[in-house]
Amino acid sequence: MGPLIVQSDRTVLLELDHEDADEARRELAAFAELERAPEHVHTYRITPLGLWNARAAGLDAEQVLDVLLTRSRFPVPHALLVDIDETMSRYGRLVLEKDPVHGLVLRCHDAPVLEEIARHRKIAPLLGPRIDGETAVVHASARGELKQLLLTVGWPAEDRAGYVDGTPHPISLTETDPVSGEAWALRPYQRRAVENFWAGGSGVVVLPCGAGKTLVGAAAMAASSTTTLVLVTNTVSARQWKAELLRRTSLTADEIGEYSGALKEVRPVTIATYQVLTARRGGIHPHLELLDGHDWGLIVYDEVHLLPAPVFRMTAELQARRRLGLTATLVREDHREGEVFSLIGPKRYDAPWREIEAQGHIAPADCVEVRVELPVGDRMAYASAEDADRHRLASSSPHKLDVAARLVARHRGEPVLVIGQFLDQLDELGALLDAPVLKGSTSTARRERLFAAFRAGELPVLVVSKVANFSVDLPEASVAVQVSGAFGSRQEEAQRLGRLLRPKRDGRPATFYTVVARDTVDADYAAKRRRFLAEQGYAYRILDAADLAASGELPG
Repeated sequence: MGPLIVQSDRTVLLELDHEDADEARRELAAFAELERAPEHVHTYRITPLGLWNARAAGLDAEQVLDVLLTRSRFPVPHALLVDIDETMSRYGRLVLEKDPVHGLVLRCHDAPVLEEIARHRKIAPLLGPRIDGETAVVHASARGELKQLLLTVGWPAEDRAGYVDGTPHPISLTETDPVSGEAWALRPYQRRAVENFWAGGSGVVVLPCGAGKTLVGAAAMAASSTTTLVLVTNTVSARQWKAELLRRTSLTADEIGEYSGALKEVRPVTIATYQVLTARRGGIHPHLELLDGHDWGLIVYDEVHLLPAPVFRMTAELQARRRLGLTATLVREDHREGEVFSLIGPKRYDAPWREIEAQGHIAPADCVEVRVELPVGDRMAYASAEDADRHRLASSSPHKLDVAARLVARHRGEPVLVIGQFLDQLDELGALLDAPVLKGSTSTARRERLFAAFRAGELPVLVVSKVANFSVDLPEASVAVQVSGAFGSRQEEAQRLGRLLRPKRDGRPATFYTVVARDTVDADYAAKRRRFLAEQGYAYRILDAADLAASGELPG
């Protein structure tokens, strides 16, 4: 069953005026992915996965259809209404449950559906004997794999089979920050996120960078009060998690272990990096046994949209453990969102960025695209290049360097990140700006020193590669200049803007620049990268680099 594409004769056009645009986005975000966003008319692509996420969150087809019928500029095609109703009805018809006699079972009150599923050549080996016309035994070890396969054939199962308790370990939230001495408490949306996750047992919480995803993880750990495994993107992130847990929970340093390339500590709360878990030796992944070798009561997947394939495969065997995924965006450029849905769990909470911004919990952001005109000679070189080389030629054009330097100078005195994809381009920028360059080859110790100096205000400009895209806490960064990126990655665009969104002590907004080579694939990819931010309600201003060069500053 393919995606429902809302387009051509099945298009739903929504004209969103200033007053209701944010409200409409909140309503549509539960089940629709923004496909493109002209100035006033938004077209949404509705997929089965989005509708099933909505169903798992408690929305029914009647509510979804009411939103479309209310918000639609034109009459909604009847065929689309039928498709949405029928698609949503598929979620929950198959249910995984624990039977007191037979153990794990698959129930379906629609016998023909169960018969169809039972005859599928890949699904049949995962099922045991039929108890009756509506119930089949499931091999306990096949719980994850079965959910994956059911999703691919268009019959997503609702997992009500419950979870093991894990080894108890007392964890509670503090009431006072030991660093600042100030009282603190979970924000209302963080509390709702934890409540929704706990009620569902497993699943994903989507919050913008800077909105406190780590605190949601800490609160889930306190609710569980069991041994916990936290999986993170890198060693710097692991140490930031440890520092935050020491500030926000009753855990002591001796109770938190780091499992990384440098250390192999297994404690009641163990923070491991994806890199060490996926390291291969002799054709095997020796550290993946950490996942199932201990009686964890909770597993937390930070930046869950980045889960590598080996962790996905192992997670299929961990369906009896509670699993919490944390992310700023569920978009995966490899289109494996379905595996997150089936193996980690459905989306349990998703707060729109602009809503949290309005509450003052993340900084407002001004997004500006600066368009660079390539000289005729460079345009000829680009036009005659092979397709595979054009992205690099356009993205790393030397004409971007002067523009980036002018933007940095425009914000003298503010903490500025200069972000790019190509290392030679970043080295040139580092030399031009007299700023250190942080990249993959930079040691963990040096990364931590540079980040600490930047946070302290001792380092006004830091040039960073994609290693700073994820799980890096730089609360005072207020300006980013993006000179190149990973093709059209919406995920990366969201993460890079997210580096700026922590509220500033003086209340200043964040400014996010993207420098783009006009009339090239660089511009095409930039348009795709903006898609996620448009969904969150952010609009880009357009600035011509020639105007910047002439004036020396940005127009208001």
